[in-house]
Amino acid sequence: MTFNDIFKSGFLENVTGVSLLDMAVALVFAFGLGVFIFFVYKKTFMGIMYSSGFGVTLIALTMITTVVILAVTSNVVLSLGMVGALSIVRFRTAIKEPLDIAFLFWAIAAGIVLAAGLIPLAVVGSIAIGLVLLIFVNKKSYINPYIVVVNCENHASEEAAMEFLKKKAAKLTVKSKMARKGEVELNLEIRLKDENTDFINTLSDMEGVGSAVLVSYNGEYMG
Repeated sequence: MTFNDIFKSGFLENVTGVSLLDMAVALVFAFGLGVFIFFVYKKTFMGIMYSSGFGVTLIALTMITTVVILAVTSNVVLSLGMVGALSIVRFRTAIKEPLDIAFLFWAIAAGIVLAAGLIPLAVVGSIAIGLVLLIFVNKKSYINPYIVVVNCENHASEEAAMEFLKKKAAKLTVKSKMARKGEVELNLEIRLKDENTDFINTLSDMEGVGSAVLVSYNGEYMG
């Protein structure tokens, strides 16, 4: 055993496992795709509270995945050890929006494909995914429903209120009806022909109508 064999280091041999040019190109493309994913996320966000931190996480996740896969592809032994290390990692952050899961997998997949050297696939695939999300997520195939709560004095005022609402609505559905002595309460789902809500003022001023309340429904809806 020579003096050089004693101080021989496998760590130093891995320094040149990935060239600086490969690292630079991969990270630049990863950053660009991460920014594009963040842009699509920002344009298609439909939740209640927008989190800019999650958008930045998408950029970082794309770059981190690229770095990890570059290391894995450069050393088979390292890849086995890294799989074991990553298998014990557990994430406890709750995903509030189902669509956020798609963005997380998109960022990870883009990083993996880039690090594998399939740059055209990563770029073209990301553009295609982004266009699909921009088209379908922002497309509304329905009219936002409202809930109208009307308090009437008798059956005659109830019928008058219903006739008035039918003229103002594209679709009207009775959800519930409660009757007491001298009072009838209606809960109606209404689809407006336009965004003008002044009709609720006219409805509340009608004879026999005690009160009228219009409530917007902000959740997901089909039908």
